[in-house]
Amino acid sequence: MRPGTTAAFLIAAAGQFAGMSVSAADLTARQMTEQLYRAEAGAPLDFSGKDLGNLDLSGLDFKRAHLGGADLFGADLTGANLKGVDFKAARLDRVIIIGAKFDGANLAGASLLRPTAFSTLEPRPAEAPSFAACDFSGAKLFGRLNGANFAGANLKGASLAPFSDTGFIEVLWRTELVGADLSGADLSEADLTHVSLRFANLKGAKLNGAKLRKADLSHADLTGADLTRADVSEADLDSAILVDVKGLDTVAGLDTAHGHARPIE
Repeated sequence: MRPGTTAAFLIAAAGQFAGMSVSAADLTARQMTEQLYRAEAGAPLDFSGKDLGNLDLSGLDFKRAHLGGADLFGADLTGANLKGVDFKAARLDRVIIIGAKFDGANLAGASLLRPTAFSTLEPRPAEAPSFAACDFSGAKLFGRLNGANFAGANLKGASLAPFSDTGFIEVLWRTELVGADLSGADLSEADLTHVSLRFANLKGAKLNGAKLRKADLSHADLTGADLTRADVSEADLDSAILVDVKGLDTVAGLDTAHGHARPIE
Protein backbone atom coordinates (compact mmCIF):
# COMPACT_ATOMS: atom_id res chain seq x y z
CA MET A 1 0.00 0.00 0.00
CA ARG A 2 1.37 3.41 -1.02
CA PRO A 3 2.19 6.00 1.69
CA GLY A 4 -0.74 8.26 2.47
CA THR A 5 -3.38 5.68 1.64
CA THR A 6 -3.30 3.81 4.94
CA ALA A 7 -5.53 6.29 6.79
CA ALA A 8 -8.11 6.39 4.00
CA PHE A 9 -8.18 2.60 3.87
CA LEU A 10 -8.71 2.35 7.63
CA ILE A 11 -11.51 4.93 7.60
CA ALA A 12 -13.32 3.14 4.80
CA ALA A 13 -12.87 -0.21 6.49
CA ALA A 14 -14.15 1.17 9.78
CA GLY A 15 -17.21 2.60 8.06
CA GLN A 16 -18.00 -0.72 6.43
CA PHE A 17 -17.45 -2.56 9.69
CA ALA A 18 -19.90 -0.26 11.46
CA GLY A 19 -22.42 -0.60 8.66
CA MET A 20 -22.27 3.13 8.01
CA SER A 21 -21.64 5.10 4.85
CA VAL A 22 -18.52 7.25 4.78
CA SER A 23 -19.73 9.32 1.85
CA ALA A 24 -20.42 13.02 2.35
CA ALA A 25 -23.91 14.50 2.51
CA ASP A 26 -25.57 15.31 -0.81
CA LEU A 27 -25.62 19.02 0.05
CA THR A 28 -23.58 21.25 2.33
CA ALA A 29 -25.13 23.34 5.08
CA ARG A 30 -24.29 26.44 3.07
CA GLN A 31 -26.06 25.11 -0.02
CA MET A 32 -29.12 24.26 2.03
CA THR A 33 -29.12 27.70 3.64
CA GLU A 34 -28.82 29.49 0.29
CA GLN A 35 -31.55 27.44 -1.36
CA LEU A 36 -33.97 27.84 1.52
CA TYR A 37 -33.26 31.56 1.75
CA ARG A 38 -34.12 32.03 -1.94
CA ALA A 39 -37.15 29.73 -1.84
CA GLU A 40 -40.61 31.28 -2.09
CA ALA A 41 -43.16 30.41 0.58
CA GLY A 42 -45.64 29.04 -1.96
CA ALA A 43 -43.10 26.91 -3.83
CA PRO A 44 -41.57 24.44 -1.36
CA LEU A 45 -38.21 22.93 -2.28
CA ASP A 46 -37.82 19.19 -2.78
CA PHE A 47 -35.03 17.45 -0.84
CA SER A 48 -36.74 14.07 -0.86
CA GLY A 49 -34.36 11.15 -0.38
CA LYS A 50 -31.33 13.40 0.16
CA ASP A 51 -28.53 12.56 2.57
CA LEU A 52 -28.37 15.55 4.89
CA GLY A 53 -26.76 13.79 7.80
CA ASN A 54 -24.85 15.78 10.44
CA LEU A 55 -25.46 19.16 8.76
CA ASP A 56 -25.84 22.31 10.84
CA LEU A 57 -29.29 23.50 9.76
CA SER A 58 -30.08 25.36 12.96
CA GLY A 59 -32.34 28.40 12.79
CA LEU A 60 -33.43 27.80 9.20
CA ASP A 61 -36.94 28.33 7.88
CA PHE A 62 -37.67 25.26 5.76
CA LYS A 63 -40.75 26.87 4.19
CA ARG A 64 -42.73 23.62 4.08
CA ALA A 65 -40.04 21.81 2.10
CA HIS A 66 -40.33 18.18 1.01
CA LEU A 67 -37.90 15.85 2.81
CA GLY A 68 -39.71 12.56 2.45
CA GLY A 69 -37.29 9.65 2.85
CA ALA A 70 -34.38 12.01 3.57
CA ASP A 71 -31.59 11.03 5.95
CA LEU A 72 -30.99 13.73 8.57
CA PHE A 73 -29.12 11.56 11.06
CA GLY A 74 -27.35 13.80 13.59
CA ALA A 75 -28.40 17.03 11.88
CA ASP A 76 -28.69 20.17 14.02
CA LEU A 77 -32.21 21.57 13.72
CA THR A 78 -32.04 23.81 16.80
CA GLY A 79 -34.61 26.59 16.54
CA ALA A 80 -35.57 25.62 12.99
CA ASN A 81 -39.00 26.39 11.55
CA LEU A 82 -40.15 22.99 10.33
CA LYS A 83 -43.86 23.73 10.30
CA GLY A 84 -45.71 21.81 7.60
CA VAL A 85 -42.54 20.11 6.33
CA ASP A 86 -42.95 16.70 4.69
CA PHE A 87 -40.73 14.25 6.59
CA LYS A 88 -42.65 11.15 5.58
CA ALA A 89 -40.49 8.03 6.18
CA ALA A 90 -37.46 10.26 6.89
CA ARG A 91 -34.64 9.32 9.25
CA LEU A 92 -34.33 11.85 12.07
CA ASP A 93 -32.35 9.76 14.53
CA ARG A 94 -29.93 11.61 16.83
CA VAL A 95 -31.05 15.02 15.52
CA ILE A 96 -30.77 18.12 17.70
CA ILE A 97 -34.23 19.69 17.97
CA ILE A 98 -33.88 22.19 20.81
CA GLY A 99 -36.71 24.70 20.41
CA ALA A 100 -37.61 23.38 16.94
CA LYS A 101 -41.16 23.86 15.62
CA PHE A 102 -42.59 20.88 13.72
CA ASP A 103 -46.25 21.95 13.99
CA GLY A 104 -48.36 20.39 11.24
CA ALA A 105 -45.42 18.45 9.78
CA ASN A 106 -45.86 15.05 8.14
CA LEU A 107 -43.73 12.52 10.02
CA ALA A 108 -45.74 9.45 9.07
CA GLY A 109 -43.50 6.39 9.12
CA ALA A 110 -40.51 8.51 10.16
CA SER A 111 -37.84 7.51 12.67
CA LEU A 112 -37.08 9.90 15.54
CA LEU A 113 -34.79 7.94 17.84
CA ARG A 114 -32.73 9.50 20.63
CA PRO A 115 -33.02 13.15 19.58
CA THR A 116 -31.41 15.88 21.68
CA ALA A 117 -34.24 18.15 22.80
CA PHE A 118 -32.54 20.02 25.63
CA SER A 119 -29.21 21.76 26.16
CA THR A 120 -28.81 20.29 29.65
CA LEU A 121 -29.48 16.95 31.32
CA GLU A 122 -32.45 18.54 33.06
CA PRO A 123 -35.29 19.32 30.63
CA ARG A 124 -36.00 23.00 30.18
CA PRO A 125 -39.64 23.74 29.26
CA ALA A 126 -38.65 26.71 27.09
CA GLU A 127 -36.47 24.44 24.95
CA ALA A 128 -39.02 21.68 24.38
CA PRO A 129 -39.82 21.11 20.68
CA SER A 130 -43.37 21.50 19.39
CA PHE A 131 -45.17 18.82 17.37
CA ALA A 132 -48.71 20.19 17.51
CA ALA A 133 -51.03 18.61 14.91
CA CYS A 134 -48.16 16.54 13.44
CA ASP A 135 -48.79 13.26 11.66
CA PHE A 136 -46.69 10.57 13.39
CA SER A 137 -48.83 7.65 12.24
CA GLY A 138 -46.76 4.48 12.11
CA ALA A 139 -43.64 6.39 13.21
CA LYS A 140 -40.95 5.28 15.66
CA LEU A 141 -40.11 7.67 18.51
CA PHE A 142 -37.77 7.15 21.40
CA GLY A 143 -36.20 9.80 23.57
CA ARG A 144 -36.55 12.44 26.25
CA LEU A 145 -39.32 14.77 25.09
CA ASN A 146 -40.59 16.06 28.43
CA GLY A 147 -42.89 19.04 28.15
CA ALA A 148 -43.14 18.77 24.36
CA ASN A 149 -46.33 19.88 22.62
CA PHE A 150 -48.14 17.04 20.84
CA ALA A 151 -51.60 18.60 21.07
CA GLY A 152 -53.86 17.24 18.33
CA ALA A 153 -51.07 15.09 16.88
CA ASN A 154 -51.78 11.83 15.06
CA LEU A 155 -49.70 9.05 16.63
CA LYS A 156 -51.96 6.23 15.53
CA GLY A 157 -50.01 2.98 15.43
CA ALA A 158 -46.77 4.73 16.40
CA SER A 159 -44.18 2.98 18.57
CA LEU A 160 -42.66 4.81 21.52
CA ALA A 161 -41.52 1.66 23.32
CA PRO A 162 -37.88 0.63 23.92
CA PHE A 163 -36.62 -0.67 20.60
CA SER A 164 -33.39 -2.50 21.40
CA ASP A 165 -31.27 -4.09 24.09
CA THR A 166 -27.62 -3.13 23.76
CA GLY A 167 -26.50 -5.12 26.76
CA PHE A 168 -25.18 -1.94 28.40
CA ILE A 169 -26.68 0.10 31.22
CA GLU A 170 -28.73 2.68 29.34
CA VAL A 171 -28.92 6.29 30.55
CA LEU A 172 -32.25 6.53 28.75
CA TRP A 173 -34.16 3.27 28.77
CA ARG A 174 -37.66 4.50 27.99
CA THR A 175 -39.38 7.36 26.22
CA GLU A 176 -40.07 10.29 28.54
CA LEU A 177 -43.09 12.52 27.97
CA VAL A 178 -43.32 13.95 31.47
CA GLY A 179 -45.62 16.97 31.49
CA ALA A 180 -46.11 16.75 27.72
CA ASP A 181 -49.26 18.13 26.11
CA LEU A 182 -51.05 15.29 24.31
CA SER A 183 -54.52 16.79 24.57
CA GLY A 184 -56.72 15.66 21.72
CA ALA A 185 -53.94 13.47 20.31
CA ASP A 186 -54.75 10.22 18.51
CA LEU A 187 -52.72 7.45 20.19
CA SER A 188 -54.98 4.61 19.15
CA GLU A 189 -53.14 1.30 18.66
CA ALA A 190 -49.87 3.03 19.64
CA ASP A 191 -47.21 1.10 21.57
CA LEU A 192 -46.59 3.10 24.75
CA THR A 193 -45.00 0.29 26.72
CA HIS A 194 -42.84 1.67 29.57
CA VAL A 195 -43.41 5.28 28.41
CA SER A 196 -43.31 7.87 31.20
CA LEU A 197 -46.41 10.07 30.93
CA ARG A 198 -46.27 11.51 34.43
CA PHE A 199 -48.23 14.76 34.73
CA ALA A 200 -49.00 14.59 30.99
CA ASN A 201 -52.08 16.30 29.59
CA LEU A 202 -54.09 13.55 27.89
CA LYS A 203 -57.45 15.31 27.94
CA GLY A 204 -59.66 13.99 25.16
CA ALA A 205 -56.89 11.78 23.80
CA LYS A 206 -57.73 8.65 21.82
CA LEU A 207 -56.00 5.70 23.46
CA ASN A 208 -58.29 2.97 22.18
CA GLY A 209 -56.32 -0.22 21.62
CA ALA A 210 -53.12 1.42 22.89
CA LYS A 211 -50.46 -0.64 24.66
CA LEU A 212 -49.77 1.06 27.98
CA ARG A 213 -48.14 -1.89 29.68
CA LYS A 214 -45.87 -0.76 32.53
CA ALA A 215 -46.35 2.86 31.46
CA ASP A 216 -46.16 5.60 34.10
CA LEU A 217 -49.43 7.54 34.05
CA SER A 218 -49.14 8.88 37.59
CA HIS A 219 -50.75 12.32 37.96
CA ALA A 220 -51.66 12.31 34.24
CA ASP A 221 -54.90 14.04 33.27
CA LEU A 222 -57.03 11.60 31.26
CA THR A 223 -60.25 13.61 31.44
CA GLY A 224 -62.52 12.56 28.58
CA ALA A 225 -59.92 10.20 27.08
CA ASP A 226 -60.95 7.05 25.21
CA LEU A 227 -59.33 3.93 26.70
CA THR A 228 -61.49 1.39 24.91
CA ARG A 229 -59.60 -1.93 24.67
CA ALA A 230 -56.36 -0.33 25.91
CA ASP A 231 -53.92 -2.50 27.87
CA VAL A 232 -52.72 -0.96 31.14
CA SER A 233 -51.19 -4.08 32.63
CA GLU A 234 -48.84 -3.12 35.50
CA ALA A 235 -49.13 0.56 34.58
CA ASP A 236 -48.81 3.23 37.28
CA LEU A 237 -52.12 5.08 37.64
CA ASP A 238 -51.34 6.72 40.96
CA SER A 239 -53.32 9.99 41.24
CA ALA A 240 -54.26 9.85 37.54
CA ILE A 241 -57.38 11.88 36.73
CA LEU A 242 -59.98 9.58 35.18
CA VAL A 243 -62.97 11.89 34.80
CA ASP A 244 -65.42 10.87 32.04
CA VAL A 245 -62.98 8.30 30.63
CA LYS A 246 -64.56 6.19 27.91
CA GLY A 247 -64.29 2.41 27.72
CA LEU A 248 -62.93 1.75 31.23
CA ASP A 249 -64.98 -1.44 31.38
CA THR A 250 -63.09 -2.78 28.35
CA VAL A 251 -59.56 -1.95 29.55
CA ALA A 252 -57.22 -4.94 29.88
CA GLY A 253 -54.95 -5.38 32.90
CA LEU A 254 -56.71 -2.78 35.05
CA ASP A 255 -56.63 -5.17 38.00
CA THR A 256 -52.81 -5.28 37.80
CA ALA A 257 -52.32 -1.51 37.50
CA HIS A 258 -50.64 0.24 40.44
CA GLY A 259 -52.33 2.98 42.45
CA HIS A 260 -55.60 2.56 40.61
CA ALA A 261 -58.41 4.57 42.14
CA ARG A 262 -62.06 4.87 41.20
CA PRO A 263 -62.86 7.44 38.52
CA ILE A 264 -63.77 10.84 39.97
CA GLU A 265 -67.49 11.40 39.71
